[in-house]
Amino acid sequence: MHSIRRMMRFLKPYWKATVLAIFMLMAVVTADLIIPRLVQRIVDEGIVPGDITIVINTTLIILGVSLISALMALCNTLLSVRVAQNFAADLRGEVFRKIQTFSFGNLDRLQTGQLMIRMTSDISQEQQIVLMSMRMLTRGPVMFLGSIIMMVTTNPRLSLIMAALLPPAIGIVWFFVKKAQPLFLEVQQKLGKLNTILQENLAGAEVVKAFVRTEHENERFKRVNVSLTTKSIQVMQFLAVLMPTMLFMLNLGMVGVLWFGGVQIIDGTFTIGELMAFVNYLLATIFPLLLLSMAVGLFSAAEASAGRIFEILDSTAEVKEQQHACTLSSVKGRVVFENVTFSYGGNSHESVLKGIDLVAEPGEIVAILGATGAGKSSLVNLIPRFYDVTDGRVTLDGVDVRELTLDNLRAQIGIALQEAVLFSGTIHDNICYGKPDATDDEVIAAAKAAQAHDFIMDTQEGYDSLIGQRGVNLSGGQKQRIAIARALLVQPSVLILDDSTSSVDVDTEAKIQTAVEDLMANRTSFIIAQRISTVLDADKIIVLDKGKIAAMGTHAELMSYSPIYQEIYQSQLGDGRGRNA
Repeated sequence: MHSIRRMMRFLKPYWKATVLAIFMLMAVVTADLIIPRLVQRIVDEGIVPGDITIVINTTLIILGVSLISALMALCNTLLSVRVAQNFAADLRGEVFRKIQTFSFGNLDRLQTGQLMIRMTSDISQEQQIVLMSMRMLTRGPVMFLGSIIMMVTTNPRLSLIMAALLPPAIGIVWFFVKKAQPLFLEVQQKLGKLNTILQENLAGAEVVKAFVRTEHENERFKRVNVSLTTKSIQVMQFLAVLMPTMLFMLNLGMVGVLWFGGVQIIDGTFTIGELMAFVNYLLATIFPLLLLSMAVGLFSAAEASAGRIFEILDSTAEVKEQQHACTLSSVKGRVVFENVTFSYGGNSHESVLKGIDLVAEPGEIVAILGATGAGKSSLVNLIPRFYDVTDGRVTLDGVDVRELTLDNLRAQIGIALQEAVLFSGTIHDNICYGKPDATDDEVIAAAKAAQAHDFIMDTQEGYDSLIGQRGVNLSGGQKQRIAIARALLVQPSVLILDDSTSSVDVDTEAKIQTAVEDLMANRTSFIIAQRISTVLDADKIIVLDKGKIAAMGTHAELMSYSPIYQEIYQSQLGDGRGRNA
């Protein structure tokens, strides 16, 4: 239960409420321990002698004690719920903040479905265990110890029966706890796989239908679902043995108490009231063990969930900010790659970029061409430190990007990716996402530059129009233009357009390029493009091939000496459709 114990640090801000809730729980337990003694008094001093006054007075006392117990239990429940909810909220917040610190490398290894299950189901497990601990699971041990003390004071000889039964009962519970924990870990892992498939199908529903793969996905989901169900049944069947076993132990103890207690009553050394009280204390002693047996599954699941949560909290971001990182107050935008080598996952993996030497002067437009998998996106992702270089360095105005604070570095860079990511909210909110304090005029200017203003004004609410989940109510080209406007609005020193016009038509792309060139004068731009027509006027064209720079120069220079570039040009703009070299 090491991971669960580590979770307890999230209860520190609420220690006062926790202590008060436990104090109230102690009052409830005290009342529960007093009532059997009062019942004993009713029988031995009231019913047997025929004293109705004792019966009435003691009954009234029992009602008063029960009322106080109920009030204390209610207050304990209210406090416990508040603490458990706040605990879960703090834990969710910390996990979310931790995920926000992760670099792309961390997120590459962690599947979305796994992160979702840890943020929801796993944290709910921890919340449930906190709630139960402040109520039943704390009450159980206290009741257990209190009942043993009361049994010993009631009849030491009969207490020997419990002394013989408790060790094997505790051993049985411990055995089931140890065996159940790895089983519940497997259940959580299978649940994570199920959630991953579900998330993939919800996000890629169009692809599934387009390729007629519904039956395939149904079968894939069925396999994981059956596996989860089978493992869950196995766990429940294993735990199902525990409850009957504990009930058998209870009945065994009950038979012993009634047998030997009855003999003592016949001998006149024990009273009926004392026997009734002793039986109540016996039940109160076994009850915590029964409760623990029922909570084995919850504890095991909570331990497994806690371990998975701490797997996130204990992870370190691959891209870290140096302790004494500096900032640049005035950025010209000179970007230099110095013998850069990069591989996903570090030196142990094959390099996707090898020996890259590249200089982008302030205000230059650098176009990057290459086949799929050539390393184009990997190259530009090194500038804002989405990943860190494996060898060599990338500098901004002569300063290694690793020596800058991440906020300062990324504030200088505007990025529009091929897959435009939009957030729920209005179009206005999405455009000014990187500059929340932007004026309406600035938002409109950026939208016009991205050729988005006209279609925005055609919507019913204009810039206040709500964007559906994942931009479902917008076309691919419209989403890309909003993403470009978002990048332009921050007026970055370095602009990265990662194939961000792939979903717009040629005419719109040409208009965007013209507007961007006007707006981004004196700003360094990196443009990844599939259409060579959009990069003919670039100051520098880079042709990547298998992670290396195969050619570099202007359009005219590359046409004069680069076979790869000539092949790209002829395949797209030959036959007189474009300008000549």
